Amino acid sequence: MTTQRTSGRRKQAFAAVAAVAALLTTAACGGGGDDGDNGGSSTGAAGFDAANNKVAQASAAKKGGTLKFGGAQDADSWDTTRGYYGFMWNFARYYSRQLVTNKTEPGKAGAELAPDLATGLAKVTDDGKTYTYTLRDGVTWEDGKPITSKDVKYGIERVWAQDVLSGGPVYLKDVLDPKGEYKGPYKDTSPDKLGLKAIETPDDKTVVFKLPTANSDFEEMLGLISASPVRQDKDTKSKYGLHPFSSGPYKFQSYSPGKDLTLVRNTEWKQASDPIRKAYPDKITVQFFSDANQLDQRLLNGDLDLDINQTGMSPQGRTTALKQHKANLDNPVSGYIRYATFPQSVAPFNNAECRKAVIYGADHVSLQTARGGPVAGGDIGTNMLPPSVSGSEGQKYDPYEIAGANKSGNATKAKEALKACGKPNGFSTTIAVRNNKPVEVATAQSLQASLKKIGINAQIDQFDGSQTSGIIGSPENVKKKGYGIIIMGWGPDFPTVQGFGMPLWDSKYILESGNNNFSLIKDKTIDGLFDDYITTLDDAGKTKIATEINHKVMEGAYYLPFVFEKFINWRSDNLANVYTTDGYSGMYDFVNLGLKSAK
Repeated sequence: MTTQRTSGRRKQAFAAVAAVAALLTTAACGGGGDDGDNGGSSTGAAGFDAANNKVAQASAAKKGGTLKFGGAQDADSWDTTRGYYGFMWNFARYYSRQLVTNKTEPGKAGAELAPDLATGLAKVTDDGKTYTYTLRDGVTWEDGKPITSKDVKYGIERVWAQDVLSGGPVYLKDVLDPKGEYKGPYKDTSPDKLGLKAIETPDDKTVVFKLPTANSDFEEMLGLISASPVRQDKDTKSKYGLHPFSSGPYKFQSYSPGKDLTLVRNTEWKQASDPIRKAYPDKITVQFFSDANQLDQRLLNGDLDLDINQTGMSPQGRTTALKQHKANLDNPVSGYIRYATFPQSVAPFNNAECRKAVIYGADHVSLQTARGGPVAGGDIGTNMLPPSVSGSEGQKYDPYEIAGANKSGNATKAKEALKACGKPNGFSTTIAVRNNKPVEVATAQSLQASLKKIGINAQIDQFDGSQTSGIIGSPENVKKKGYGIIIMGWGPDFPTVQGFGMPLWDSKYILESGNNNFSLIKDKTIDGLFDDYITTLDDAGKTKIATEINHKVMEGAYYLPFVFEKFINWRSDNLANVYTTDGYSGMYDFVNLGLKSAK
């Protein structure tokens, strides 16, 4: 799951680091819970970490009012088929429903599945190859027409239209049609455009999935936003993300890309048909800013309730917040890893030793500091499987001693690797980084400074983060631009190695656009381990394979992990029923947020 947040001026990125480090120490040791530990001048706030894996202000939520989000970056797409940013998946539940979705509970429980459009979790038969669901009574579209099994099928079929609707997860396509026989609804020759044989709709209330091969994570895939229903007569194809047709409690009123978004109540939605959503606010607004420092100031001023991007405040705003508004802050561990990756299409990163030179040459403490230190940044990342995913060994698995002997860089080992890859005097390359996020640019600058010491001259190319899928998500463009190092982050689509690592590491997931296998990994062993994983039904076997996959990825030196990330996130005094959830990688669960007063 990608998480995107851009922000502005890079010159501010390092300025606050020293001050922030001291404040973060205070935050780490400070009071938590609901004891009103304001740590500053906030009034009415719940207390530091009051909503971290627990519910703050639960009983204070009232019906009504306008919930005000701000963001430093728009979604990649609001189309349920195309969206892949973590905050989009979280937010999209306001206007889209799925057969099953994440539980609306804090912490680990939030990563479990619960029935949504369906009356219950799947009835699984045929040795794990057949999944049957029945739709609830009273589920409707925003015009009052009933949501049918055919709408669910059509919405899922859109995943096959990658030439028109690229960018989102493609798990369902690969699991239901591994041979690629179906061409998608836009090229479907059947009269009703519902020609995908793997999904049957015997009546308007029944959906049956017939998997060619069992997949132990299949129901997790149906919990993704990409499994949302879409009504065929409302499908505007590539324009759908500008105004999706609602199956949830809110509908689009207006949207100006990169500027603002407003949702209002869907009067045809019925609470009795929806066990997930409480729909507290009357209206939900999102205002987008080109500069994250401006966004943070609006949060501090009380003009906005929370940040839609949910990737933590920037250094400048964080410094002020920790001094003056500590009771408005939470410090969750996310499911994300922040990292650099090395496209093998760009020489000399087609040589593993050149990749190792960067890993050994980097100052990992400096990278952690650039990301905000151990509290706001996270623990130094030593491998590529986040602690929230089964099979992770956390920092115990550290094959390059990133958090140990080499944490400040090891020039000797780096130069040995350069010699081994035929570049004893170093080389030049380009680091690609999203353009308006101080934390990310600071990370690139830290890496640039470390590499210069070992003879690797890296220039930094900042690109528009809202255009990620067409810039770094295009292998052709990456090669053309000479992006030898790409800085990114990733969290689990669902909390398994398949839900985290398959889009990054399996060769089947190398795409012409919207690609996330940036290193272009084509390793038969890794591919084979994924094949074994998806047909393994026992938890112990799945965990063992997940660990093996992570080891193979690290042995290939395809990544330089920075941190197992933590955030400092803001919630306004007026926010109620607020909690972080593992279902969305430590973000606040948007779907049932309320307000204490209707302002």
